[in-house]
Amino acid sequence: MLKRILSVAAIGILVATAYFFTQKTTMATEVNLYKNPQCGCCENYAEYLRENGFTVTVNPTHELVEMSKNAGIPEDFQGCHLVMIDGYFVSGHVPVDAVRKLLNEKPNIKGITLPGMPKGSPGMGGQKNRPFEIYQISGKNLPFTQRNKEY
Repeated sequence: MLKRILSVAAIGILVATAYFFTQKTTMATEVNLYKNPQCGCCENYAEYLRENGFTVTVNPTHELVEMSKNAGIPEDFQGCHLVMIDGYFVSGHVPVDAVRKLLNEKPNIKGITLPGMPKGSPGMGGQKNRPFEIYQISGKNLPFTQRNKEY
């Protein structure tokens, strides 16, 4: 009888553990990337996302500034491309760790942005010379709050 109880308990623990890990690691992997038609660094960023497990559809557009504005990104905080994923936006050359953090934590924000085209960021050439300042766009009274300086 004790063997049967231990067997059932072990199966229960295995099922619970499998459920826990599946829930923690399940995240959207399909993204739409909007970019200016001539931009090569945006293609590099799309490839970077693919190398990190995302399925990327690239959508060339001449409306990127307007799309970013409509997403709620202040002009000074826009990146050179816009990714839509799982109800969020990711603007600019944001490192994949920050994207995964966004998708795992699912905060109540509109998205995250790495303004401009920092050297050494994913998809960009050059040497990284300081931590990337990634911002979250909350849509509340303040248009943004600093998210993390450690990427």
